[in-house]
Amino acid sequence: MFSLSQIGEVLKYLPRGEFDKIVREHRGDRYVKRFGCQQLLVTMICGQLMQARSLRQLEVGINQHRNHHYHIGLQGVNRSTLADANAKRKPVVFEELAKLLINLAGRSMRKSREEMLYLLDSTCIPLLGRGLQWAGQLATRIPGLRLHVLYASNQQLPVYFSITGENVPDVVEGRTIPLEREAIYVFDKGYCDYEWWSRIDAAGASFVTRLKKNAAVQVQRVRPLDHLAQNVLSDCEIGFRHPSNRGGHRNAYAGGTLRRIEVLRDNGERLVLVTNDLQSPASRIAALYKERWQIELFFKWIKQNLKIKSFLGESDNAIRIQLLTALITYLLVKIKNAASGEKLSLRQDIDRLRTGLFLRPREEESRWRRTNRLRRLMEATQPELFR
Repeated sequence: MFSLSQIGEVLKYLPRGEFDKIVREHRGDRYVKRFGCQQLLVTMICGQLMQARSLRQLEVGINQHRNHHYHIGLQGVNRSTLADANAKRKPVVFEELAKLLINLAGRSMRKSREEMLYLLDSTCIPLLGRGLQWAGQLATRIPGLRLHVLYASNQQLPVYFSITGENVPDVVEGRTIPLEREAIYVFDKGYCDYEWWSRIDAAGASFVTRLKKNAAVQVQRVRPLDHLAQNVLSDCEIGFRHPSNRGGHRNAYAGGTLRRIEVLRDNGERLVLVTNDLQSPASRIAALYKERWQIELFFKWIKQNLKIKSFLGESDNAIRIQLLTALITYLLVKIKNAASGEKLSLRQDIDRLRTGLFLRPREEESRWRRTNRLRRLMEATQPELFR
């Protein structure tokens, strides 16, 4: 009886029909005779799960399982063809697929939406070495790209992403994120923009972030402390002293009221938080900012378990495709993990895939049962053979 391999189980959640529409819309396979976007996608997903260190290793790793190619939509891989495809296929095709999978994953794992908590941050993807000199034009400090992510804490899932040069400030990308009413946005000091904060407030959402030390504010009212929250040192309402900065730019939050909360971390460090939430207990605000650690763990996870620290190509096009297929792989495994009903962590699931990507678990299980049954039968009828 035919059964899917482990890579086949992952790829069955790939919306191939929708992906074909995306390819046609962006003319992704224009002038391509073979090895189009869909074959490149499947190959790069295999490379992500195999953690292939080179095009040669990826070529050998896939081609030694030719009997699986038909069922996963491949026709064999040649490293020169793969290098050419990575250099010439349009990254926007894979970007649109990643956005589609984010919507599919959100629907498949949606829980009670009593609270929409979004964590916003970015991580640098350093690009150093021969052939990567072009990355220096996109950087102010470290040559490379920057992955910006909006992460839904309750679903453990990215809901928005973008890839820019390292020299693009976090707050510039933050301004482009669509805002949702009644959502909570948590971010660090890199997103300090009073005009953007006022837009979040006007959208009916709230934010929690850190206040800069040089912010010119004045205390309007001191709020009573919650004695159950021992880590909260102070809680007060503040306003900005000046309607504009020294450059003459108007402060959009001038005349408004914010809340300043000072908390003590476990290591003794003091954090000064600011929020437009004037209702929640101070301990709740501190707990929300502590949740920001989840997006740091997400970045750490994808860097440890997927292929985004070393690359199979040197061009900007190839590196963007590899980053996007890493995100697509994460989303597919996440969807598979949620749909399987097995009590495996995402790390355990991806480790199992990596150690037997082309294995057919059902056939292996059936073969093991037949062998075990035959052994028991022989032990019962011919015990002398097992003495």
